[in-house]
Amino acid sequence: MTDSQTHATRHTVVVPNSINMVSLLGPGDEHLGLIEQAFDADVHVRGNRITLYGEPGEVALAERLLDELVTIIRTGQGVTGETVERVLAMLRAETTERPADVLSLNILSNRGRSIRPKTLNQKRYVDSIDKHTVTFGIGPAGTGKTYLAMAKAVQALQSKNVNRIILTRPAVEAGEHLGFLPGTLSEKIDPYLRPLYDALHDMIDPESIPKLMAAGTIEVAPLAYMRGRTLNDSFIILDEAQNTTPEQMKMFLTRLGFGSKIVVTGDITQTDLPGGVKSGLRIVEGILDGVEDISFNRLTSHDVVRHRLVGKIVAAYDEFDAERERIVEQRAAKDAGR
Repeated sequence: MTDSQTHATRHTVVVPNSINMVSLLGPGDEHLGLIEQAFDADVHVRGNRITLYGEPGEVALAERLLDELVTIIRTGQGVTGETVERVLAMLRAETTERPADVLSLNILSNRGRSIRPKTLNQKRYVDSIDKHTVTFGIGPAGTGKTYLAMAKAVQALQSKNVNRIILTRPAVEAGEHLGFLPGTLSEKIDPYLRPLYDALHDMIDPESIPKLMAAGTIEVAPLAYMRGRTLNDSFIILDEAQNTTPEQMKMFLTRLGFGSKIVVTGDITQTDLPGGVKSGLRIVEGILDGVEDISFNRLTSHDVVRHRLVGKIVAAYDEFDAERERIVEQRAAKDAGR
């Protein structure tokens, strides 16, 4: 008998009769397969009884996973393979927050679809927006920085906490020049703002958006249009903030008026500014860190909620950049020692 077998434990989880076992175990036992792969334990199902056998720590963690999934199902949500993996990741990270609480937080519902955080960092980011006047969300593409901020903006508008939403981006070219694009200035700028319009259509009845924009309740505009204004009773989002200069960042943050909130989002690894121009987002934390009522939140490749491959791509680039920086530092140290 091996040492692991000597210390193995057996535990049976009885799933409440109100829980559909297919919802819990997945179509074709897809979720069950994920659970079996994730734990160093044997899993056997008979009716609504799930028997776990293996190392005590693994058995206890598997039991917690099942309990979290049951709790999520009770909220009326569907459980997917992605849900199982996200709950497991949070449990492995030994966070104080319950995964079910994170994944069940409903920010906004529209046309039968609910917008919720899908990772612990996303939940903390959303909570930070509630608690602070100015919130920074910094992280790679696909982590929900802008999408969740816009959901909170629409929520604030619907609950009448603000009178309008202002969405803005710096119109910085990424390989193209505005002057080469056809059309009027408005038509040239529109492609830079299109992602904001797309997100709006997910959250608000599309037929009502033109009316809200005509009334000034929702404004989508380039960052340059913010200069000289004081924005009261507004929820203001600056997207793609890595493409602001330090002067533009200061200009934007000082637009803050009474009764307003600001959320600044960006990815400091994807700056499109001309060579030699500093990013306002890259240096702002060093300037404002410690200032009351301002919060900085970082999201990582683990928070990517697009196609699974996107997270792997982001992680691979992070690893490549870290290795490149290490080589540069080694060369600099070697040159200094000569």
